[in-house]
Amino acid sequence: MATIEDLKATISKKGGLARANRFNVIFTPPKQSLLNLNPETIISSAISGNFSARNLINDPRDINVLCSSISIPGRQISTLDYQAEKQTIKIPYGELHDDVTCTFLLTNDYYMKTVFDSWVGSIVDMDQYTVAYKRDITTDVIIQQLDEQNTPIYGVRLEGAFPTTIADIELSNDSENVVQSLSVSFSYDKYVPEGALSSTGSAIRSALSVFG
Repeated sequence: MATIEDLKATISKKGGLARANRFNVIFTPPKQSLLNLNPETIISSAISGNFSARNLINDPRDINVLCSSISIPGRQISTLDYQAEKQTIKIPYGELHDDVTCTFLLTNDYYMKTVFDSWVGSIVDMDQYTVAYKRDITTDVIIQQLDEQNTPIYGVRLEGAFPTTIADIELSNDSENVVQSLSVSFSYDKYVPEGALSSTGSAIRSALSVFG
């Protein structure tokens, strides 16, 4: 039977234990440009006294900073029951992907809400009753586990991701000291595990996509 010393030695050999609060989330919404020239956002920020020249720049790092929680999604193998000679056995034939849900902090300019409002609006046009081509409304979402030095140690790239559920935002007189947040669920086409180097490369490509 393993002892506590064996456990400590193994943890030390593997570089320590992974921490749940050490993570990165990196993605660039489709068609998001470097400049944020939305007149409603600019005027609203000016009226509230929160306007800054920095608000005119869509910094890809803002999304990561405002993401308060996310899960590395699970994976499930689809199987068929096959009747063998003496017993029923399971035969794999495919893979199922769990949707992934992110929670974002909402700032006083409702930045993350407007990001997803714009994204969802590009998917379904309720004025014209049309739906966009899938290739035009998806992006890759990179989720990274970091070590205590904030270096990626494991990553997952969710290819062809797009938001499918934007949760409601509750407003209440009883929530005076509650910080607002927004939960968003993504569906995606493919789950790609990545090592430290390949995940870093994916993150850089995603960040650079805002430059076109």
